[in-house]
Amino acid sequence: MENLTETLALTLGAGWASGLNLYATVLVLGLLGATGRLDLPQGLEVLTDPVVMFAAGAMYLVEFLADKVPGFDSVWDTLHTFIRIPAGAMLAAGAVGDVGPGAELAAALTGGGLAAATHALKSGTRVLINTSPEPFTNWTASVTEDIGVLAGLWAAVMHPAVFLVLLALFLVVLVWLLPKLWRGIRRVFSAIGRLFGGGKADPEVPQGKDPPGPGQGPPAGEGGTRPGPGSPV
Repeated sequence: MENLTETLALTLGAGWASGLNLYATVLVLGLLGATGRLDLPQGLEVLTDPVVMFAAGAMYLVEFLADKVPGFDSVWDTLHTFIRIPAGAMLAAGAVGDVGPGAELAAALTGGGLAAATHALKSGTRVLINTSPEPFTNWTASVTEDIGVLAGLWAAVMHPAVFLVLLALFLVVLVWLLPKLWRGIRRVFSAIGRLFGGGKADPEVPQGKDPPGPGQGPPAGEGGTRPGPGSPV
């Protein structure tokens, strides 16, 4: 039972953390395995390869800087929609070990779903944060995400039962929060659409009156003049 809890926590933790910061997840798991703090399953032993850890560390530094630039962080998140979710599925599948293709597929689906959920939370929150002109909120969110990945993986490895309870609470909050994020994002993009939609609104025409036709001036009594008696035509 204890081994099952540890495997489940590592599987779900890898998927969950990948949606927030994939490169930090790979680097932390690789370092834990290389230093002997974590006995990685056979499917994740490749993470201890120095080349893999170097690549993950280099990309983590790139993301650490890109994540602090308001606006560009949303572009980065959009591009990583196609990286974090599949990678989260692969890490989760590797975490279950060699227990059969059915379990590996189930782990991949669950890990990919968790990665998608945390990625949606991260990228959606950043869209709303980027409406603020100051960069400090953005920096705070980025550092908080990095700390969250480290703390979550540490809990998944050292205290798997606690991590599973916290993950369940996180998912409950996520179900409540995502619709609110979606409504906020729709308002942001609606405002952007109105700003860059082009063109000015047509002038309002009073009810009961037709707009002047081509070449016609304003009606008399509304800024126009009517020829008086004896006026030249």
